[in-house]
Amino acid sequence: MNDMKAEYDLSKMKSRRNPYASKLKKSVTMRLSEDVVLYFKGMAAEAGVPYQSLINLYLRDCLAQNRKVEIKWPSAA
Repeated sequence: MNDMKAEYDLSKMKSRRNPYASKLKKSVTMRLSEDVVLYFKGMAAEAGVPYQSLINLYLRDCLAQNRKVEIKWPSAA
């Protein structure tokens, strides 16, 4: 009584945009050092993903791990 097919032909399906996609990410403008951009572009090329997605994944990992930046400025003497 199993009506599941082993394979389905999805080639005739019409694709449609996710109506929530625009709410999932916020577009921002950032000024990054050229070496930082080149670093992420290189890693992204190796991984086969867009570099902006890789930067987002890295920042999301920082969020998930609750990482905090420690900045220590040299004391004025």
